[in-house]
Amino acid sequence: MSATPVLQSLIAGRWIGSAAARGLHSAINGRLVAQTHAEAIDFGESLDFARRQALPALLALDFQQRAAILKALAAFLMERKETLYAISAHTGATRADSWIDIEGGIGTLYAYASMGRRELPSSNIVHEGPAQALGKAGQFMGTHVLVPKRGIAVHINAFNFPMWGMLEKFAPSFIAGMPCIVKPATATSYVAEACVRLIEASGLLPAGALQLIVGSSGDLLDRLEETDVVTFTGSADTASQLRVNPNLIRRSVPFNAEADSLNCSILAPDVLPGDPEFDLFVKEVLREMSAKAGQKCTAIRRAIVPAAQVDAVAAALRERLARIKVGDPSIEGVRMGALASKAQQADVAERLAQLAQGNELVFGERDGFAPLGEGVGDGAFFAPTLLLCRDAMRNEAVHQVEAFGPVSTLMTYGDFDEALALAAKGRGSLVGSIVTKTPALAAQAVYHAAAFHGRLLVLDRDAAGESTGHGSPLPMLKHGGPGRAGGGEELGGIRAVKHYLQRCAVQASPTMMTAITGEYVRGGKVTEDAVHPFRKHFEEIQVGDSLLTHRRTVSEADIVNFGGISGDFFYMHFDEVAAKDTQFGQRIAHGYFVLSAAAGLFVSPAPGPVLANYGLDTLRFVNPVAIGDTIQARLTCKRRIDRGNRPDQPPQGVVAWDVQVTNQRGELVASYDILTLVAKKG
Repeated sequence: MSATPVLQSLIAGRWIGSAAARGLHSAINGRLVAQTHAEAIDFGESLDFARRQALPALLALDFQQRAAILKALAAFLMERKETLYAISAHTGATRADSWIDIEGGIGTLYAYASMGRRELPSSNIVHEGPAQALGKAGQFMGTHVLVPKRGIAVHINAFNFPMWGMLEKFAPSFIAGMPCIVKPATATSYVAEACVRLIEASGLLPAGALQLIVGSSGDLLDRLEETDVVTFTGSADTASQLRVNPNLIRRSVPFNAEADSLNCSILAPDVLPGDPEFDLFVKEVLREMSAKAGQKCTAIRRAIVPAAQVDAVAAALRERLARIKVGDPSIEGVRMGALASKAQQADVAERLAQLAQGNELVFGERDGFAPLGEGVGDGAFFAPTLLLCRDAMRNEAVHQVEAFGPVSTLMTYGDFDEALALAAKGRGSLVGSIVTKTPALAAQAVYHAAAFHGRLLVLDRDAAGESTGHGSPLPMLKHGGPGRAGGGEELGGIRAVKHYLQRCAVQASPTMMTAITGEYVRGGKVTEDAVHPFRKHFEEIQVGDSLLTHRRTVSEADIVNFGGISGDFFYMHFDEVAAKDTQFGQRIAHGYFVLSAAAGLFVSPAPGPVLANYGLDTLRFVNPVAIGDTIQARLTCKRRIDRGNRPDQPPQGVVAWDVQVTNQRGELVASYDILTLVAKKG
């Protein structure tokens, strides 16, 4: 065996690969870093293992439990991040570049763990309600539920972010209960392999929950079934080839693509040199050209500026680009590293040649490009290059050809409508940005550009201090875009988990609906006993446990006293003459008095398992309560979420209570959910 490590694939619970195949070289100096393995992978065995072993093990856990595992995994990886930084350096990335990939990926695990614990139930079914009555008597309902697909998620990733790209797909699919088979781009697969080795060593995941392919994906797509999912990140051309796989089409296997796109940033016509926004625009373009050596699917490829300001923008960028030190990231002061491989270097050079035709070179290799470091001549370095296109409405290449490196093109516009038309010529982008100091221009830009972009950043001096930047996807916001950008969606908060769940419409009686969803549906059967629901510990409370309270007649004194305490002397409560001229024809009680009075009816005041009330959801005041009306409340356990046992808190869970307040005629006057923290036994 060669002294250079042979990367291995993790397939069906074991690492395979010992014979060397393709050599993978350092982007910095061309030295051999690792080799792929020559052994063929049996994808039938891989899928069978995932279906027979990993899938049942994942579905034996619920959303909350899988989210807890994700949090523990994030902590495990964070403690070992320096090992990953050392390996990532071979990709040509600076420490800041690797931070995006490594700690950005781990941070995404943390984010989805938190969202899962906060937003998903202690079960494997999500009720996407509310339930709707389909009959007059209210005993036939319809709603939607989301359940695990009971399939496998195949993730095909790009070379530029081998760790973040893997983890941002793995996190939501794992919470959704899908085993994952990950295929990283071969050029930087040594980073993904190192990460998966740590994940496997953690012992936190069920066997087969994460499998790794080093090398070709072979006939994997040909073997997928209807319940499986494919997600892809890479070039638009490759996405087009993969999505038409006959087996995927025949079985209607979902294919989610996130492709490179010609993202743009627009400098609005209201911004002049000397404005803070002018400097913000220049800094944003500079950062997107140099970060990760421009190898970001969200990088600014088209910088759209007013014709009157283009020379000032070009001069400012030229000056700052000249100060960027390019070379071995281990050398102090180096701000931009190399492209990921020699093949990538050649590809960028070829595409730059196409882009340069008919355009001006503002800054490039001719301007003193000399990478720093030993052996960098054998590396994959590329000069930051800025072009200028003065007739972008007619030059189609600048809207169609992408050089996936530190290359950007300035293009001019006359009026703002032309700027927006230029943005649309990208035919679908992951992200666009508009730098302006005028709210009306921001509103106009978003209205027109949103149809062509997955995300839009509006940047001004107020947002600058906290802005995460044009090129930074965030776990809580959608990542993906229409058209050339692939037409897919990733991230976007809990939406990403739902991409890996199956939505189904359900019709049933309220009692059946309650049993199906694990969430009380009004009109369903309730359980009443001698023990007040607030006297029960979390484990003792069941969905449907209910209390019908005693009654209370609302008096004029109640209204006067509440007004005095709250300071709310709105005429509807106090001016009898004015109230008679309203649709109610009389004085009515404060809505918040009704809320407070209902709490007085159902609360058990003595110390007990209920630790805190931390909010209300879906509050509606349905009918007025007049002086002399008698109200009554029904409190019913709607849903339970087990928050597990945390070291910083007493063991507890969340209980949502459905509250219905009615009057003496049985009419609903107020409706809401009250959320409580409830202690567990012991």
